[in-house]
Amino acid sequence: MKNRTLGEKTANELIRLIRERGYGTGEKLPNEYELSTLLGVSRNTVREAVRALASRNILDIRQGAGTFISQKNGVVDDPLGFSLMEDRRKLVEDLLQIRCIIEPQIAALAAQNATLQDVAILGDLCDEVETLIRSRQDFMQKDMDFHTQLANCSRNMVMSNLIPVICEGVMVFSSVVGEQEFDQTVKSHREIFEAVRGRRPSDAQQAMLFHLLYNRNRFIKGQDL
Repeated sequence: MKNRTLGEKTANELIRLIRERGYGTGEKLPNEYELSTLLGVSRNTVREAVRALASRNILDIRQGAGTFISQKNGVVDDPLGFSLMEDRRKLVEDLLQIRCIIEPQIAALAAQNATLQDVAILGDLCDEVETLIRSRQDFMQKDMDFHTQLANCSRNMVMSNLIPVICEGVMVFSSVVGEQEFDQTVKSHREIFEAVRGRRPSDAQQAMLFHLLYNRNRFIKGQDL
C-alpha cells in the first residue's frame, strides 16, 4: 500500500472536520486561512485537499464566494457508466424498470420524512415544471430537479445517492421518446407532491408508480410503431 501524500491525508482530515462540525449540503466552509489553522497544514496543502474533494463532488469551489458542501453528496456524475452504453433504447427500458422498483418507495419515504422546507422546495419545483410545460418549453432539467428533491425529501442517505440513476433515467427517456407527454406529467407530479405534502405514503407510492408505468407503456408502444 503506497504512502498517502500530505494532500490526501489533509483531504481525509477535512472530511472528518466536516462530519464533526455537521456541515450540511450547500453550507460554506471556513476560508483557506482558517482551514490551514484548524488542520495544521499550509494553505497550499489546504488548496490541494479542497481541489481533490471538489473533483470527487464533495466540495464545490465558487470563485469569489468560497468553498461549499456540494449538492452532489460526493456522487460522481456517471457512477455506473451509463454514457458508455451503446444500446440507448435498452438502457431506457432497463432504467425505467429499476426506477419502478426504487422511486415509488422514495415517494413513500418522502411523505413520511420530508420537513416543511423540503415540501416547500418540492412544491416550487412542481410549479416550475408546470409553468414550463404550459408554455411548451424544455422542462427536462426541472423534471430531474423534481425527482432529485423527492429523493432528498426521503431523508435517507442511501436513497439520495441514487439520484444519478434517477436523473439518467429522466434524461435518457426524454432523449429517445418521440413526443413529450405534457398533461400526464403535470397531473402525476401534482398528485405525487400533494400526497407528500399530505403525509400520505401509500398515495405517494401509487402516484409515482403510475407515473413511471405510464411512461414505460408509452415507451414500449413507441417501439412497436
